Amino acid sequence: MRYSLTLFALISCLAGASVPASQGRDDGPLTFAAAVDLVVFNVTVTDRKGRHVSRLTQDDFVVSEDNAPQTIALFSAEDVPASVGLIIDNSGSMVDKRPEVAAAATVFIGASHADDELFVVNFNEKASLGLPPSVPFTSNVARIRGALLTEPPGLTALYDALAVGIEHVNTGTRQRKALVVLSDGGDNASRRRLDDVLQIARRSSATIYTVGIYDETNLDRNPRVLRQVAALTGGRAYFPREFTHLGQIWRDIAGAIRVQYTIGYHSTNRTRDGAFRKVTIASSRGRRGLRVMTRDGYFAPTGRPAER
Repeated sequence: MRYSLTLFALISCLAGASVPASQGRDDGPLTFAAAVDLVVFNVTVTDRKGRHVSRLTQDDFVVSEDNAPQTIALFSAEDVPASVGLIIDNSGSMVDKRPEVAAAATVFIGASHADDELFVVNFNEKASLGLPPSVPFTSNVARIRGALLTEPPGLTALYDALAVGIEHVNTGTRQRKALVVLSDGGDNASRRRLDDVLQIARRSSATIYTVGIYDETNLDRNPRVLRQVAALTGGRAYFPREFTHLGQIWRDIAGAIRVQYTIGYHSTNRTRDGAFRKVTIASSRGRRGLRVMTRDGYFAPTGRPAER
């Protein structure tokens, strides 16, 4: 069954989240007003060569929750605008890479949906929003370029920057949300722990894409963290060998966000206990050779059941 964007606006669904009734945006990132409980995921599909696959239908997917089959009730393959944050490492190792970073960000904006709302988080030993407080999001290329890497270089607080980015993207008005992280994966200045940030990411709807750039002599590099964050949220980790590849990678990420599928279902488990539920979304038997990427589950709602 195909639902229009009008229905999307009415239910304000979130990827990887159960959407409870009678709650509003101020109650938290996963509570939006809706008439029914839905569990909604944003899904990316690639073929054996890593190319994005579009034009699939609802019948090309199967969904299970804690090994119990689920019936898809909401499906969309439309190119819709997103709320997107660019999280940029501004530590000392990035000083000589600023021109390449700015150029890649410009490529990303050009390949993104024209109505995307964007923001920037720069981080060294502190994480800060690059846009002024009066402009939480923008689609203006000049403003985004001006917001990049504006702080003096310093140490690396990646985990703090991820937390700031996730919390800010959750305030965005678009149903589809994503973060693009450019870093070496190291952290030597954060107040938050990695485990804390992973829990925050798991409770958010944002798909996180990571781009690891570093010199082999950089002892602080940590590609494992970048892979872990991306995999947890249904994103992808990139590790370019040359800085000249940054533009193509960011173009690929913009394309991935635009060709995502939105899949929703009513869980057969009506228990509202706040527990984490494991979800698997795969291609159906007739579509072999496809890789389906999304987050691995969601936290069940609590409180009174929503009306069906």
